[in-house]
Amino acid sequence: MAVHHAPASRIARLGARLRHTAHAPRVAVGTATATAARVLASARIGLGFVFLWAFLDKAFGWGYATPGTRSWINGGSPTKGFLSHVSAGPLRSAFRHLAGQTWADWLFMLGLLGIGVALIGGFALRIAAGSGTLLMVLMWAAEWPPARHLVDGAASGSTNPVMDYHLVYALLLIALAATGAGGTWGVGSRWADLPIVREHAWLR
Repeated sequence: MAVHHAPASRIARLGARLRHTAHAPRVAVGTATATAARVLASARIGLGFVFLWAFLDKAFGWGYATPGTRSWINGGSPTKGFLSHVSAGPLRSAFRHLAGQTWADWLFMLGLLGIGVALIGGFALRIAAGSGTLLMVLMWAAEWPPARHLVDGAASGSTNPVMDYHLVYALLLIALAATGAGGTWGVGSRWADLPIVREHAWLR
């Protein structure tokens, strides 16, 4: 029986075609992954600036949300103005009791600063996500959109009785931590290589 051998050139072309087909999806996936990493990094830095700006404005009274006379360094309370006016929700009395407490002011301000720096730097995202989510949920509860319009009127309350930006920020924080978004445009990779962080995953 005669055995027919395909020309070497045909075999080479077939092999090249198979290699191209095998590598093409990987290139597309790699490009999409890199793009997604940059988008997440941009979101991380942007959200970090939101927290950091809130800290700076409340601390120094730059006149955007906090006038200089009510700044933290001039004796003002970062929590009193907000929490003392809580008018709805199941935690209303608890929030009003916390308004102006020195320890609450310090905890709130250190939370804003720590979350902002961690997000911008890309490290300790799990801690930032946990503390930031707790802070956002508490602020959502303080405004209590489900019933706010019944107390203050629709113009001064939330326009959505279920979802507002506090909860969106909380979901974004969780997503950033879950995807390890600190490695792009951040020090997340070097942070994760620290011995103490390798031993305690919750520090990542």
